[in-house]
Amino acid sequence: MPSHQEPRPRRGGRDRDAAPSRNRVPEPAPRSPQPRPSRPAPRRTGGPRGPHGPRALRLGSPRPRLRLVGFGLTLVMLAFVVRLLQVQAVDAEAYAAKAEKSRYLSVELAAERGEITDRTGIALATSVDAYDITADPKLFTREESEIGDAPEQAAALLAPILKVPVPDLVKKLRTPKSRYTVLARRQTPQVWNQIKDLKGVFAEKAREDKRKGGPGVSVLAGVFQERSSRRVYPNGELAAGILGYVNAEGRGGGGIESMLDRQLAGEDGEITYAQSGGRRVPTAGGTRETPAVPGSDIELTIDRDIQWAAQKAIADQVEKSKADRGYVIVQDTRTGEILAMANAPGFDPNDIARADAAGLGNAAVQDAFEPGSTAKVISMAAVLEEGAATPDTHVVVPNRLHRGDRLFKDDIDHPTWYLTLNGVLAKSSNIGTILATGQLGKTQAEANRVLHGYLRKFGLGRPTGLGYPGETPGILAAPADWSTSQQYTIPFGQGLSLNALQAASVYSTVANGGVRIEPTLVRGAKGPDGRFTAAPAPKKTRVVSERTATTLAQMLESVVGNEEGTGTKARIPGYRVAGKTGTANRVDPELGRYRGYTSSFAGFAPSDKPRVTVYCAIQNPTRGSYFGGQICGPVYQKVMTFALKTLQVPPTGDEPAGLPVTFRPGD
Repeated sequence: MPSHQEPRPRRGGRDRDAAPSRNRVPEPAPRSPQPRPSRPAPRRTGGPRGPHGPRALRLGSPRPRLRLVGFGLTLVMLAFVVRLLQVQAVDAEAYAAKAEKSRYLSVELAAERGEITDRTGIALATSVDAYDITADPKLFTREESEIGDAPEQAAALLAPILKVPVPDLVKKLRTPKSRYTVLARRQTPQVWNQIKDLKGVFAEKAREDKRKGGPGVSVLAGVFQERSSRRVYPNGELAAGILGYVNAEGRGGGGIESMLDRQLAGEDGEITYAQSGGRRVPTAGGTRETPAVPGSDIELTIDRDIQWAAQKAIADQVEKSKADRGYVIVQDTRTGEILAMANAPGFDPNDIARADAAGLGNAAVQDAFEPGSTAKVISMAAVLEEGAATPDTHVVVPNRLHRGDRLFKDDIDHPTWYLTLNGVLAKSSNIGTILATGQLGKTQAEANRVLHGYLRKFGLGRPTGLGYPGETPGILAAPADWSTSQQYTIPFGQGLSLNALQAASVYSTVANGGVRIEPTLVRGAKGPDGRFTAAPAPKKTRVVSERTATTLAQMLESVVGNEEGTGTKARIPGYRVAGKTGTANRVDPELGRYRGYTSSFAGFAPSDKPRVTVYCAIQNPTRGSYFGGQICGPVYQKVMTFALKTLQVPPTGDEPAGLPVTFRPGD
């Protein structure tokens, strides 16, 4: 059979001459030719198929999708319009205020703190220029500084200069959502100069880095300064207990600085200015400023020179006696003004960080202690004022005296003494004092009530009126609450407590003719306008008659001027001195029981024309003598001599009044 090839039918048609096949599906009628698409339609792998292959995909109408997109855009635009109306119309003022707050920075202008001076105008506490070191935490973020550990680097550089631990500085430099933080307050100009030099070095490095294509950011670019003031005490430890100190926040932390903080501090002001990039920029509105009002200058009653003498004398004796502490009060008997109030050991208010926390107060008014025999002057005042005895009254003093459930004795064993009332005071006899005060009433209970009244009138058991922070009123129980032993120990100064200023005030009352004047420490204040306002006049109270006070002064002369007296070491050539020694059992504040002694001496001079009172007390002397006349008598003598010369008090002669101390039995 000859080989031949039949002609292939054309696409989309068939051979008209070909015989129909029974198995072939009839072809549809030919369609009009369609234009060929530029790219073949994607081939479907699933879905319905036609008899000759995949069915053609027909796209839906785009109109529903366009409507949906249009509706979404309309909602978005509507939200923008609503927000725009809220910002520009409804809440316009609120958003403007927020923008103003973000743009403007308000900085406090610290008021200049007033000076504290002595009575002659010599500065005891003053303020000098200083700087608060601040920072903008935002400039230390990674986004702004382009330095990942910028806070750590800056803190490591600043810590040695500011004397602030690195972790504390890092915490401040990482303050979230803040443009302002204080790194250290009241730094000296030298500190800021060190930081400024360091900033200059790193700024130059940043410029060099930028020239090389780097970010060119200084790690200290966000550190700034604000002018402030720093409290200084030109005399160091002198009068530190009185003055107190100023804390890190610029507020009084103790003493006069705390007591008169509002007057000294003044009123802070405020300055508000526009900022950009952490820097101040000029604006059309300018700068808003409320000036600060300076604080008032406070003039104390203290005399700097007398304060120095008192402080040196007590510090030397405390060291010599290896005592816990000591205090000296010097007071003008005529006015009640305190001329000196010294404590030992002291502290330097310029360097509080190194001070012993236990010694930061003013122990002269904050320590309560049992006075011992210096309180016998109150018992004698009561006896004389009530007419129970006179200086010449005979008092037979045995070696022991039984009262209540106790057996009382004097500080030394002795045969029976035949003393006058004056001699009881001169020889500081406990037994003689018990016998004398027993005459104040028909019963012991009545005598107790009378004595208690005089103790209160002399200022015991209540504040002195000074108003000093932390001052103790002492302890004086009501007479009905006195124990059996207290009924007989309180007359000679045990079983009650007071502070050093209260003790000094008792002797000033006697020296002032029996009139108590509340102690004062402030003479007045000079305001920002330069006008001086004197402090209110202190309260005066008559305690005993002038006659009783004069008699007491003469009796106190016997303590110092008579050879049998206990205060001979307090004598001052050229002056008549009135005084009294004290040696009391001391309550140890840590143990809560008696251990050691409180040694003291109190008196005034000249006794015939009193001008100055001096009180000295030393707590727990452990080396050498512990008798008040032996260790406080010399302190009194040094301080009183210096005060009399400083105040130019002329000598009046040193012959004592010469009241009898003893009597002969049978006289």
